[in-house]
Amino acid sequence: MTTDVYRIEFDDRATREEAELTLHLATYAVEGLFGAARVRMDAGYHVDEPRHAITIDGTTEVGAALVQVFTSLALREFGEEAFRVRRMPVPTAAEGRAA
Repeated sequence: MTTDVYRIEFDDRATREEAELTLHLATYAVEGLFGAARVRMDAGYHVDEPRHAITIDGTTEVGAALVQVFTSLALREFGEEAFRVRRMPVPTAAEGRAA
């Protein structure tokens, strides 16, 4: 299991609405793999409208799949230059993260 969250920052080629709709499509695809209940429990994201970014929690198997599907869809829809994906480390329990 990964200990990272992913921040996807978009330029002006993708509106917030388009990016969020693509995220919803990715969520539906991941529901096909894991089921709606598990996605609801294990997948998390945050839309940061002012920064034109979406942060996805990739610390679970479901979240990691959501990041992969969303990134693949965004590449096809917006192109390689329209966004950037950054891995944002999250401290583990051993490093002081509350369990």
